[in-house]
Amino acid sequence: MLHPDRLFPADPESRNIARRLYAEVASLPIVSPHGHTDPAWFALNEPFADPATLFVIRDHYAFRMLYSQGVPLEQLGVPRLDGGAVETDPRQIWRLFARHWSLFRGTPTRLWLEHAFETVFDVTERFGPDTADAIYDHINTCLSRPEFRPRALFERFNIEVLATTESPLDTLEHHGTIRQSGWKGRVITAFRPDPVVDPEFEGFAANVGQLGTLTGENTATWTGYLAALANRRQFFKAAGATSTDHGHRTALTADLSRAEAEQLFGKALRGVATPAEAELFRGQMLTEMARMSLDDGLVMQLHPGADRNHSPLLFERFGRDKGCDIPTATEYVSALRPLLNRFGNEAGFTLILFTLDETSYSRELAPLAGVYPALRLGPAWWFHDSPEGMRRYREMVTETAGFYNTVGFNDDTRAFCSIPARHDVARRVDCAFLARLVAEHRLDEDEAREVAHDLAYRLVKRAYKL
Repeated sequence: MLHPDRLFPADPESRNIARRLYAEVASLPIVSPHGHTDPAWFALNEPFADPATLFVIRDHYAFRMLYSQGVPLEQLGVPRLDGGAVETDPRQIWRLFARHWSLFRGTPTRLWLEHAFETVFDVTERFGPDTADAIYDHINTCLSRPEFRPRALFERFNIEVLATTESPLDTLEHHGTIRQSGWKGRVITAFRPDPVVDPEFEGFAANVGQLGTLTGENTATWTGYLAALANRRQFFKAAGATSTDHGHRTALTADLSRAEAEQLFGKALRGVATPAEAELFRGQMLTEMARMSLDDGLVMQLHPGADRNHSPLLFERFGRDKGCDIPTATEYVSALRPLLNRFGNEAGFTLILFTLDETSYSRELAPLAGVYPALRLGPAWWFHDSPEGMRRYREMVTETAGFYNTVGFNDDTRAFCSIPARHDVARRVDCAFLARLVAEHRLDEDEAREVAHDLAYRLVKRAYKL
């Protein structure tokens, strides 16, 4: 199924260059600094349950497409918050998925799934209703074997380091189990403070109280609250974290006086902050997190621009992260000014910016990263984690920020078997882009080889201090 020249240029000269560049980077180790795989997989190392659980039930890229065509999430086995009835027969879920396989034509999801089917499970038949049962049985048999357990696949995928993402309220017990097991695979955590810095996050006040209980700090006070956050950051760092991760709706930052920040914090705790005040508090907390990064060295990631949980129905029935986050227009130049005025020129601080608003690439993000030493640009991701999205990103960003104010690639996935596929797509697209520069005599091929290696491996290790 997988053509060796997929995603390479159509013209023969550029295609041959892309082939040579790709050969240099295809087998490099995978560095995955930002993602949402479950650390329990690697702590417990138990077999994956079945093909439907592995590829459909946990992956919103898969089930949101079917939902858009009228397939209820209950029929795809997605658990309801109220414990209501859902399909529990994985084979029926798999068959339903296969009947709608045509929906994925031309999408990156199909690229990822076909890559996993063929390279991980040696499936060479085209997936669909007629082959669904045979492929299900084959994958299910594979999953029962030791070489398909999470740790074995981690090693087979040539993953050098993989970061998961946890709340400050997480005990990180699974990461502790991994470290104590003697297994050599490097799985680290990343600090995601959204539940305790966003006044509009469900249960915010209770979350802040729990933060105080975990740290022994009085989080009813501004001083104790900040001390508790610094404490948990150190706890995460001791568990291997090298980065923080912030999923705010906008890029707004603020630099308030202590008195103003204390007053705003009090309103947030009492649940009386207006939407504008909640946004201002989130902006202040981004600046506080940047200050703490200078102290503890954690790299800061910011990815605004998503209207999260857009459907109240899906959110109330199934909870967060069910494929109902929608990109929004995002402004960076004015929004980041308070934070950049404080820390944008600090050599010891790194802020990696992501966006879901492609219109900001050449107008705002590339010029900002092209001047502030602290700024780096994250790759095309999420809704733009696709061949076309990656090409647009390189075209719009490189002319101003170059390659070396970017940070390589991150896969941002919950679907473990898609990690090699996503990195392979990124490497192919980057090699195709570089091949065009070589064919147009804008870059020598030896330079393109070096850049390809940097984009696939070296830049991400440098940016995330790995």
